[in-house]
Amino acid sequence: MSSYLDELKALLREGGVPAEQIEATVSDLAAYVAETGADPEEEFGPVGDFAGQLLTARAPGADPADAAEWRWTADIFADRQTLARFGDQGWEIDRIDHLGRFVGHRDPERPQRWEYRRELVPPGGGRALAARLAPEGWEPCGTWLYYRYFKRPRAASEGPAAQLDSPPAAPGRNVFFSRRFYLVLAVALLALVVPGILWGPSDDGGPGFLAGMAVGGCVAIAALATLWLWMARRRP
Repeated sequence: MSSYLDELKALLREGGVPAEQIEATVSDLAAYVAETGADPEEEFGPVGDFAGQLLTARAPGADPADAAEWRWTADIFADRQTLARFGDQGWEIDRIDHLGRFVGHRDPERPQRWEYRRELVPPGGGRALAARLAPEGWEPCGTWLYYRYFKRPRAASEGPAAQLDSPPAAPGRNVFFSRRFYLVLAVALLALVVPGILWGPSDDGGPGFLAGMAVGGCVAIAALATLWLWMARRRP
């Protein structure tokens, strides 16, 4: 792995990529490979070709529809639907970076549809799950907290129909949050703000019975919301 990433660093440096961007990219790749145990060349292809894809993605004036790499994020409520939509547009997820973003690419010459699935995996159970799903054509493409994502080409079930003749242009945005995410976020914020408003001195010098109940309820909601968001995901 070290020699592959070292050579990738050198090729990106020769291509004029800023040092901080090189370090961020290589760190993401190293973390992904260490987590999945995959061989870098088998996972990303020959280092020269992979470096060329990364350089093409950042080339000035490049057509967004032909971008070799695209990073985006979605909350736990919208990730599967968003993956399905972009999979139908030919976007293949390669990994999830350290910021929780999906990192993917689309073949500009022969794009094909992809399908995805998300599984809740207990600590240490990733390899067993991957081995169980492998006979069906599923392969790991990223992990976030206790969630593991898998991909497979639709050609496995649809054959030539999975090929895309005229894929749409790359999306103009890269953040996809659902209404439910914003609702949970709003509840969590209210749970933090309201106690500060209610926890004021009353006529008898104490917070009062009703205020105390309100504070207790808000704290409980905040704890549940925080736990829900942490267990759920994100990230991005």
